[in-house]
Amino acid sequence: MSQAAETASTPLLDIDGARATIRLNRPKHLNRLQPDDLDALLKLFDRIEADAAIRVLVLTGTGRAFSAGYDLNSVAERATSAVEERSAGSAFEVVVNRLEDLGVPTICRLNGGVYGGSTDLALACDFRIGVDSAEMFMPAARLGLHYYKSGIRRYVSRLGADNARKLFLTAQKIGAAEMLRIGYLTAMVPAEALDEEVDRLATILAGNAPVAMRGMKRAINEFARGQLDEDAADRRARDSMRGAEIKEGIKAFAEKRPPKF
Repeated sequence: MSQAAETASTPLLDIDGARATIRLNRPKHLNRLQPDDLDALLKLFDRIEADAAIRVLVLTGTGRAFSAGYDLNSVAERATSAVEERSAGSAFEVVVNRLEDLGVPTICRLNGGVYGGSTDLALACDFRIGVDSAEMFMPAARLGLHYYKSGIRRYVSRLGADNARKLFLTAQKIGAAEMLRIGYLTAMVPAEALDEEVDRLATILAGNAPVAMRGMKRAINEFARGQLDEDAADRRARDSMRGAEIKEGIKAFAEKRPPKF
């Protein structure tokens, strides 16, 4: 762990070539998210979107857990009035939805347990690679909290209604093997292989055509929500047939070399 990461802070950003890494950084509290963290994440997402050189984002945590979710004390403080309650829920929801809608492909590096709202934060990433000791649970029913609708939709669209029921209504903890079985994890690896597996996938994603990936990611998310903009998807497909990416892709294929997008 770097010296900068030893002291609790808002999320840290590291950019290495085409790869950006955001690290949640409150390890003593299992990277429990505070209001300041939400503001910081939105700013980091904007920075990543504005940098055309960034082709992939990795989201991870410092220490032994990915994240314990949103600070319950902050939620309780904002539950004193209907207006404050609405703003508290929407602030976290805005961050998670913003992550899901990022144009670059995203990988959640699950270095440990993921709990509460952070289960949705990870689910908003395109891929989730976790250690075989990981675990997760969604305690909303145990806390008397009706979860926000976009989070429930994400659970249902990505994991299926039966798995969403099990996780939300029983509020029971599940381990990495079950997380992999239901599709929450894209891959499960021993701790010592986590970085290698994340690096392998990040390298693949960073090497693919960014404009084509951005458009297809948008279409996939819209299909999952039942809100496909058919005209926009058709337009992107037509544009890709005469764009620079397909010319380079076809040329590279013919020359038996990796494309340079």
